[in-house]
Amino acid sequence: MSRKLSEGKAPSGVWGSKTLIMSYYSTPDGKDPQRWHLARKRASFKSHLTTYLIVNAGLWLIWYFTGAKIYGNHVPWPAWSTLGWGIGLASHYVSAYVSNGENAVEKEYDKLNQKQSK
Repeated sequence: MSRKLSEGKAPSGVWGSKTLIMSYYSTPDGKDPQRWHLARKRASFKSHLTTYLIVNAGLWLIWYFTGAKIYGNHVPWPAWSTLGWGIGLASHYVSAYVSNGENAVEKEYDKLNQKQSK
C-alpha cells in the first residue's frame, strides 16, 4: 500500500488534502545546507542525551530499590546498559561536535595541496 507524494500534496485521508511536505533531510529555503545539517545533528544529540539520562536514571533507581544491597561486590546490572549505550552516545557526540565529515575531507585536501606546493 504505497502512495506517491508529490508537489506538496498528501494523499487525502492521511494528512489532509494539502500540506507542506518537507523531508527530514531537506534544507529550508534561505538556510545554509551545511549549517542546517550540523544543527540537526547537534539537536539530535541533545535529544539522545536527554533520553539516555532519563532512562538510565530509571534503571539505576529500579536496581537500588529492588535490593541493591543484596548483590554485594558484583557489578550492578544497570552498569552494562549504561556502558553500552554510553559508547553509542559518545560516538553520537563525536559526530555532532568534534568531527565534521565534510570539513574533514576539505581539510585533508588543503593539506595535500600545501604539501605539493612546497
